[in-house]
Amino acid sequence: MTVLKISIRAGERIFVNGAVLRADRKVTLEFLNTVTFLLEQHVLAPDETTTPLRQLYFMIQSAIIDPKCAGPALEMARSSVVLLRSTFLNATILGDLEVVEDNLKRGRHFDCLRIIRRLFATEDAIISGARPISTDPIVSQAEEAMLAP
Repeated sequence: MTVLKISIRAGERIFVNGAVLRADRKVTLEFLNTVTFLLEQHVLAPDETTTPLRQLYFMIQSAIIDPKCAGPALEMARSSVVLLRSTFLNATILGDLEVVEDNLKRGRHFDCLRIIRRLFATEDAIISGARPISTDPIVSQAEEAMLAP
């Protein structure tokens, strides 16, 4: 049996299988079975969903936090991934979106969030006009041409 230990600070919330729990003091939780959870620090508020990847994150997060809306939220997320893969040129984002798409099919929603969260800085750089982060020189040139004034 695998035991998962999570430490929660006083006042911090954790979302577990659709329930919201708040710790009144520092506590360590041990999960003895498989659970779906999100720590408060990983939860995006609706007003923070200002970019396409943050919106995708929010869709998947909604499915984890509120299992009653999981079906529509995940269908929207799957559609969004398809659209995003046809929009982005950045090789890193495209590769990770492919992994996200696969993880959505396999029900590995927390893994999707972890991958998408890692892409926020790259997306921010592209949106702000900073030099895009890409390992593919052809894609980098295309992105630079799109961002050129």
